[in-house]
Amino acid sequence: MSFVANPNIDPKSLGKVGVLFGGRSAEREISLLSGNGVLAALLARGVDAHGFDPALRPLTDLVAEKFDRVFIALHGRYGEDGTMQGLLEQFGIPYTGSGVLASALAMDKQATKRLWITHDLPTPRFAMLRADTDFAAVVLDLGLPLIVKPAREGSSIGLTKVTAADQMQAAFEKAAALDLDVIAESFIDGDELTCPVVGEGASAEALPVIKIVAPESNYDYQNKYFTDVTQYLCPSGLPPAIEGEVRKLVVDAFRVLGCRGWARADVMLTRDGKPYLLEMNTSPGMTGHSLVPMSARAAGISYEDFVLQVVAQATLELHPNEHWKPE
Repeated sequence: MSFVANPNIDPKSLGKVGVLFGGRSAEREISLLSGNGVLAALLARGVDAHGFDPALRPLTDLVAEKFDRVFIALHGRYGEDGTMQGLLEQFGIPYTGSGVLASALAMDKQATKRLWITHDLPTPRFAMLRADTDFAAVVLDLGLPLIVKPAREGSSIGLTKVTAADQMQAAFEKAAALDLDVIAESFIDGDELTCPVVGEGASAEALPVIKIVAPESNYDYQNKYFTDVTQYLCPSGLPPAIEGEVRKLVVDAFRVLGCRGWARADVMLTRDGKPYLLEMNTSPGMTGHSLVPMSARAAGISYEDFVLQVVAQATLELHPNEHWKPE
């Protein structure tokens, strides 16, 4: 697998590495767990790594303390949405994961879906909601059940599965409290899957698919991170042809958005075996319950080696000859 083509990375060659975690988003708690896991892995591999919480320290300290690169373990706004990526471009500090535009696109579920639809990639039908939207018409169009969620949040925060038309107002208000843009999406009845993608462009490749079996199909924030009742199957147990189709689809979705480095796509698989893309996470979780490390292990890559490889690929979108460092 090309992602691990260089397993013997010299930790000293990476210089001083900052692990960005915490931050100001609704996913701060999970980011702290992810970041501490990443930091411990880098230290275990002998990397000069340091934790850095942007909510507690001025970002100019990244320059003042002469970080050579950073691992972005921030989730959600101000870390996964292109804003931090743009700042790091200005600072000239290479970072992990997707660049400014791809990060912003992937964070915005509406923009992501419109781009996928343009490229004929399957994703559930949707409608954008406002306070004056005719919710009854949306229900009639998309059918029940349906999903209502903020357009720019992760970890299922603010999400409601609507099973009756009279639930729409409360579902909208819950999501609107977190984001100005609220999206309603057709519910896909079937298996919930997730699949990491690593690399960039033509070299991008999918890691093994994970099948998620949550209690009563309720894969919410609590069941994602704080319980042990959800089952994760990797190998997925899917027929090889379907697993291959899912892996190809998520690589196509990754490339269409212009992602690089690493990401994780969430997919629903209908009862008759048709996959639908839900979203692309460009700074996936790296906690004890997280799925990218699980998939990597199934591919023979340890947590520590995966983290080391990701940080070794930290880069900037500018051409290397255009990199500028403040004096």
